Amino acid sequence: MCRWLAYSGTPVLLEQLLYKPAHSLIDQSLHSRLGVETTNGDGFGIGWYTQEHDVHTPAIVRDVGPAWNNRTLREIAEHVRSPLCFAHIRASTGTAVQQTNCHPFRHGRWMWMHNGSITGFHGLRRELCMAVDPVLYLAMEGTTDSEAMFFLALTFGLEEDPPGAVARMVGFVEQVGRRHGIEAPMQMTVAVTDGTAVWAFRYASAGDARSLFYSTRVESLRALHPDIEYLRELSDDTRLIVSEPLGDLPGAWNEVPERCYGVVREGQDEMHPFAPLPV
Repeated sequence: MCRWLAYSGTPVLLEQLLYKPAHSLIDQSLHSRLGVETTNGDGFGIGWYTQEHDVHTPAIVRDVGPAWNNRTLREIAEHVRSPLCFAHIRASTGTAVQQTNCHPFRHGRWMWMHNGSITGFHGLRRELCMAVDPVLYLAMEGTTDSEAMFFLALTFGLEEDPPGAVARMVGFVEQVGRRHGIEAPMQMTVAVTDGTAVWAFRYASAGDARSLFYSTRVESLRALHPDIEYLRELSDDTRLIVSEPLGDLPGAWNEVPERCYGVVREGQDEMHPFAPLPV
């Protein structure tokens, strides 16, 4: 499968997220602890928003090589600050290793990334993609189930109601899958953002969803660990959602419950139950 990270908070250098932590996303690309595969080397991608008031869409950089030795990624991470960014390392589940299949995916101001799979996607792909709005379909570039999920969610109203659109997307995939004899088609952790809020989902049709964690509020961590200096440097609005913890500091990470989704917006966070909806 894959590993991913979403950050929201005061603008931070990307290297602080991607390289500095003890079990950073770069380390996870070689030594994942909780993923299905230990190595995630089938490409990577980063997407970030700036604070420029006249720029409303995210920048995206994606590559088919592994993240651990990419000099361009290192250069970007050392020089770019962002208040909201996505990063993803890929382990292909059968679709081609090509740039257009690397996450995150972008449409307008929206970004999307996914870990998991649609069981039997090759047999379901035509029917799923035919349900995408014809105008949106023209913007699809790759061949992954992840991108199909994104454009189905856009079709089902992502821009107006992100949780409802993702629930309808999952409901539709399960409906199509079961019509083809696949009882548990969906396995996912998903992050999606419009540049102001981040929605993160953990769900699997048969349970046992892929791992997903969110960071403890910084003020609580300072109270737990008053002697740790770097916690004083973190802004109070720092929020991270990750496939697996970036370190081993006690109390720093909390598992997202299965069949739930979280919302992060301007330093505030909420957790809600999640269930598929019929289309």
